[in-house]
Amino acid sequence: MARYFRSSNLASRIFDRQLISPLPGATVNTIRQFYENLVPSYTIYDIDCPDYSFRKFTDDGKYLVAFSRNHQDLIVYRPIWFTYSCNEECETHELPPKAKKFDSFFKQLYSIPLASSNEYICKDFFLYMECHRFGLFATSTAQSNESTATEGAIHGVPLIEKITFHLVRLEDGVILDEKAFCNDFINLAHSIGAYMYEDLLCIVSLRYQTIHILQIRDSGNLVEVRNIGAFCREDDELFLHSHIQTGYGGSFLPGIKQRLLSYIFCKTWNERVQHLKKKFYFHFQDYVDLIIWKVQFLDRHHLFVKFGSVDGGVSRSTDQNLAFFAVYNMETTDIVSLHQNSSEDIYALFEQFYDHFHANPQASSHGKFISSHSNDIHALDQLRVIKNKASSSSQFVKKMMTSLPYTCQSQSPSPYFDLSLFRYDEKLISAIDRHRHCTEHPIKFMSVRQNVVKFKIKPDSGASDSRAKRISSFLFHPFFPLALSIQQTYMQPTVVNIHFRR
Repeated sequence: MARYFRSSNLASRIFDRQLISPLPGATVNTIRQFYENLVPSYTIYDIDCPDYSFRKFTDDGKYLVAFSRNHQDLIVYRPIWFTYSCNEECETHELPPKAKKFDSFFKQLYSIPLASSNEYICKDFFLYMECHRFGLFATSTAQSNESTATEGAIHGVPLIEKITFHLVRLEDGVILDEKAFCNDFINLAHSIGAYMYEDLLCIVSLRYQTIHILQIRDSGNLVEVRNIGAFCREDDELFLHSHIQTGYGGSFLPGIKQRLLSYIFCKTWNERVQHLKKKFYFHFQDYVDLIIWKVQFLDRHHLFVKFGSVDGGVSRSTDQNLAFFAVYNMETTDIVSLHQNSSEDIYALFEQFYDHFHANPQASSHGKFISSHSNDIHALDQLRVIKNKASSSSQFVKKMMTSLPYTCQSQSPSPYFDLSLFRYDEKLISAIDRHRHCTEHPIKFMSVRQNVVKFKIKPDSGASDSRAKRISSFLFHPFFPLALSIQQTYMQPTVVNIHFRR
């Protein structure tokens, strides 16, 4: 980011803003430099708040989503700025007692029951549309690992009796539509099994290897557009039934698997016919056994699909598993390209064009500025340092490829995670929405330009038992100098701290 202000002094920067015009198209980037002066400077530990599971802010900053501890109710808050008055110097004045209350910072808009008696809200799942009118939530029954053999189901994939997606109007909490999947398995953790792009929603059934494409209408209806899996076109099933021979007892490969095998065959044939036996026929069964792990939109017509083994599809660690990345055209039903997860070609695309995998909401003035190694020189330097330290290039590439396809809305757009403004220890905190091991030491945010500590986030007040295993999560407001740090200790009540600019 080009430096626009001549001084780090706030008053001087305000004068510069009045006198000097930024370069065309650089206004927002310029204004974001003010965040070097506007930082969370004060912490209230163990604030008095309801015992809820806080999920995230929407990137327009209007809503904070939370769930009840029994995973039955959805609670939505609106951030409000805490205000008070004093007769003396406010910097030295103690905060009033109401500052210890959660309600002083957030106003509850509504609380609605979302799950039925035998279903529970998936606390890791929440997606919102670009317009921020609708939010998508998921409820499910308990997972069963002893799934019965069913026609079309993949052996080894767990079973969930019922999974329901709820489309909720965020303004008032009205449930507009629902979509249920029975005796299926969709990876709901961190919203991995779904991806939202503009008004399109993609849901991946791991158990039945089907990609469900739905459209979210302005009326709030979930309309099924197409299913990609056993069949790729709407009339494939009709065509097969009308042409199949009577009494045929064989089985066909799923349509998307046939597209994959056709692409591999044609590519091998075009390279060298002699390689067909070694590269295609020898590995034919391995290709047949591949299943869809994860899917994302690249645009309205192309899907980025990750294929791998059954074990890798349901396990947490997938960096050691063999996997393939395919670009699938929904209109032509063709595989456009295919790369192995150790390929240098896919890594080059990952390094240079990572933002193209994000598909960030263009309507958001904050989501556009999420730092990555393809838009920030500091992030690129960090990535290359890690690459140079790696003992094996192929293992490094595999590890990096675990982040693809990109998990929808998984990064905070907060300017305090902007690597052109601040530097911090990404092992302790980052823009990625994940739990971290709690540290006893404060997390420092340093100015990139001045190389000085601008502020610290200390999730632990020091009063808790340091021997107990604790995890922390952080929720940063997309543009206010406001953050929540949530500390969880086994068999202990959750502690919520608020960090804000006083």
